[in-house]
Amino acid sequence: MANQNLTSNDLPQFQGHYDENSFWKKLGKIAGRAGVKTVYYALVLFYTLTDGNTPAKYKAIIAGALGYLILPFDMLPDFLPFAGMADDWAALVAAVAYVATAITPDTKAKARLKLQQWFPNAADKDLGDLA
Repeated sequence: MANQNLTSNDLPQFQGHYDENSFWKKLGKIAGRAGVKTVYYALVLFYTLTDGNTPAKYKAIIAGALGYLILPFDMLPDFLPFAGMADDWAALVAAVAYVATAITPDTKAKARLKLQQWFPNAADKDLGDLA
């Protein structure tokens, strides 16, 4: 199942791997290698997950995507140059597409603020369609 073709239907099975402390530890560890856009998408999903107005069905998808990101072993190990984050990126994109209506300007603002810790010079153009 762990592949670049992950869909939102695949993600809930990984929600058991999600843990907030592990999320922050993993994100800090991979931030430079993952890049601005990947970190931003992960942060937007995190802040959407923690928003009390986010529907439970969306929270399951988000927790699954973030759980997949945290997994230490998947089809494409994160340490592989270029390809290592592709499956993690696919999980994040699938989740963002599914929960797009729950992503608020406030969650994006929180994500941008936190993103500045890793990428102080990041601009909106670096954030992709979710900017």
